[in-house]
Amino acid sequence: MKDRARTPGRGSRRPVVIAALTASTALVAAAFTAPAQAAPAPTGGHPPSKHHFSAAAESFVGANSVEQRVDKLEKAMAALPPESGAYNATKLWNAGITGAGSTVATLVSFGDAHAKEVLDQYSQKHGLPPANLEVIEPSGAVPSCTAPGVDTKTCQSWGGETDLDITMMHAMAPNAKIIIAATPVAETQGFTGLPEMMHAVDYMTEHKLADVISMSFGTTEENFPSFEAIKTLDPALERASKAGVTMVASSGDDGPTGGYLYGPGNYPYRVASWPASDPRVTTLGGTQLHLDANGNRTAPDDLVNVADNGFGEGAGLSKAYARPSWQDGVKKITGSKMRSFPDISMEGVHGTSQSAPLFAGVLALAVQANHGRLGQINPALYTKLGPQGEKAGIVDVTKGDNSQDGVVGFTAAKGFDIASGWGTVDASKFVPALVKAVH
Repeated sequence: MKDRARTPGRGSRRPVVIAALTASTALVAAAFTAPAQAAPAPTGGHPPSKHHFSAAAESFVGANSVEQRVDKLEKAMAALPPESGAYNATKLWNAGITGAGSTVATLVSFGDAHAKEVLDQYSQKHGLPPANLEVIEPSGAVPSCTAPGVDTKTCQSWGGETDLDITMMHAMAPNAKIIIAATPVAETQGFTGLPEMMHAVDYMTEHKLADVISMSFGTTEENFPSFEAIKTLDPALERASKAGVTMVASSGDDGPTGGYLYGPGNYPYRVASWPASDPRVTTLGGTQLHLDANGNRTAPDDLVNVADNGFGEGAGLSKAYARPSWQDGVKKITGSKMRSFPDISMEGVHGTSQSAPLFAGVLALAVQANHGRLGQINPALYTKLGPQGEKAGIVDVTKGDNSQDGVVGFTAAKGFDIASGWGTVDASKFVPALVKAVH
């Protein structure tokens, strides 16, 4: 693969890189001086765990040309129904709501140097317009996947993750601008890679680049030096939220558990994933659509589960973050003083890293309809939209369980539940209801 030449975004690259390194150093130093509270993960002589990629993302390993990557994308998407129709987004398109004027970003390690070519070729085959796509490197120059010191398989899997993310966004909001914010350090477990990612969030906030930021990654709360140490990553998310940026994250693909800091294997008890557990973020669980050849539902959506998909969607209760006030209305259901997640769910048969960018696309439609940013949507979701149910485009998910690896999980039920949050969405109703609710 050729060296990656990318756009650094607006402004000078040099101050951005220096700021990234300074912020990263200070952040990690502060975190490792915090008192330890989290349970230590056994090392057993194992190397640090890597990012948990879906099989679809990993299928891109070895696909070096644009044509090969398009082929991998086609095969991954062939197993998926047309999301825009399944969630009634096409009704919004017919009314002129296509995401025009909005910008949605995906935050990833490494990214894909050929992402625009891949997406444009895919779009041409499937009746979608060419993508308005920009790639930025706000935390420093991204190396090629074959550069010395770079794990090629991990890097190429991140490329697959990137291509899948932007395809989900484009398929839901075809006229939204898409930004790939690529960082030069692989996110794994614990702090590794996260300071660079939070710097990228700050950069996009400062330069007013994105209305919605999607994060298809996560690390187990127990893998930080302490639960309090996790919160050293929060300032970037807080600044983005105050600027009106809506943050979206995937809930994870390990059911109610999560991977050790040093792999392989998952914790033998319930754990939570960050940033899914962060109250500044709207977290997406994973469901399965059941449609016929014409895209009509043959059965209600249910949770992604181990039996059907080999993994369970992430759901649980944070040990780091107290229950936010907007979740007080569901406290009798969660039975906890801590933040529960996910908040809402969408198609996730390729992992909740699929669900998050899909919902980011829905939010891009809402940004256009709102004529501006939405900001933090969780208060509106919990106090206004969720209780209205189908009137507000909230479709209940009542079937499924996310138990995995011998750890008892959470079960979907009528109304709000820990397993699926409020359920899933009918975009044609949800988007206008959300626009009304955030005012």
